[in-house]
Amino acid sequence: MATKHEQILNFIESIPIGDKLSVRLIAKSLNVSEGTAYRAIKEAENTGLVTTIQRVGTIRIEAKSEQNIENLTFEEILKIIDGELLGGKNGLTKTLNKFIIGAMTEEAMLRYITDESLMIIGNRESAQRLSLENGAAVLITGGFRADQEIIDLSNELSLPVMTTSYDTFTVGSMINRAMTDQLIKKEIMMIESVYTRLEHTQFLKTDDTVYDYRIANQESQHTRYPVVGYNDRLVGIVTAKDIIGEEDSVLIKKVMTKDPAFTTNHMSVASVAHTMIWDGLEVMPVVSDEMKLLGVVSRQDIMKAMQSQQRQPQTGETIADQINQSIKEKNTEEYLFNVSPQMTNGLGTISFGVLSEIVTESAYLKLSKQNKRNLVVEQVQLHYLNLIQLGNTLTIKPTVFDRSRRSARLDIEVYSENGLAAKAIVVCQLLQKK
Repeated sequence: MATKHEQILNFIESIPIGDKLSVRLIAKSLNVSEGTAYRAIKEAENTGLVTTIQRVGTIRIEAKSEQNIENLTFEEILKIIDGELLGGKNGLTKTLNKFIIGAMTEEAMLRYITDESLMIIGNRESAQRLSLENGAAVLITGGFRADQEIIDLSNELSLPVMTTSYDTFTVGSMINRAMTDQLIKKEIMMIESVYTRLEHTQFLKTDDTVYDYRIANQESQHTRYPVVGYNDRLVGIVTAKDIIGEEDSVLIKKVMTKDPAFTTNHMSVASVAHTMIWDGLEVMPVVSDEMKLLGVVSRQDIMKAMQSQQRQPQTGETIADQINQSIKEKNTEEYLFNVSPQMTNGLGTISFGVLSEIVTESAYLKLSKQNKRNLVVEQVQLHYLNLIQLGNTLTIKPTVFDRSRRSARLDIEVYSENGLAAKAIVVCQLLQKK
């Protein structure tokens, strides 16, 4: 029999897309407490069933498909511009392909308008209607509002009409920045896209026995299994070491390790890789925010993810990308870096954060050439000895002074035009297949 929590989630899924819902509505419809209804709504929001829109409320939405992660939806645009929705709420989950600034004649607009584009325009009713009729949502700047005829048309076509108090240039800059940020986020691989789902893996229950573990071990490639209790909540993990010398009839809950390391599906692959390297873990359970077991992620999954990520083209530039592109190899032992205006603070000297990133990138370059393996920077001890000014050319000299199978330590010296400017000790963990 489904729990109250699961019943509420099923009820939310049955609500038509675009309808509003509330804690009070769910509590009354299913005869549950408002606290139970609130927790279920939060999980539904995390899984993409609903969203909360300012000044509108909680709306049932269509779950986003993974291939559209690089695009912004109109509801996200509404939040970015701190706007107000005037009509077309059923189209809020549609993705934005491009935006157009309507500072042109209506005849000229037609060549730029495409489906699911966004027309940024002022108080021009005929241009607003033209945009909607050709498949574009409308954003009205300057605090103007739309006529009721335009609102009715937007509801009919399920294309949002929004208004904001910002001017057109500010809105365009905000959306452009958001689109770039979204492209960068696309490159950050999350556990959700690499872990093995529950239906495709094995786990044990607290009332299973050591014999059940041995049977599972014959059919699996690893020796660590999550252990779940009531309602599939993670309560422990059992390994080969735990069952050594135990009788087949002994219950798993008697031998399992309690409070195991775990991850959620919205954590980054890099952060989980760091934990698995540091603790020497072969497998980690993946859980929901309510500690319900969703699946497992293995060291092999992490390796494949990190290797495929390195082969993907970059679509959005971060500060780290700009620094990485600016570091040039002088010879096999040294690297060069020129300090540009974006890398400085208000005093015209290099930002301490940028200097830390230069040191980190040089460690990556040095070790990746020697080891041909993935690595994670564990610790950086950086000492800024002399000021590095705008326009200076830096010479970075990384030296590996200690290396083992799982870690490496580097001494990195940064020389500016006036001599030694900074010195750092960098500790890295090396990721390898087990």
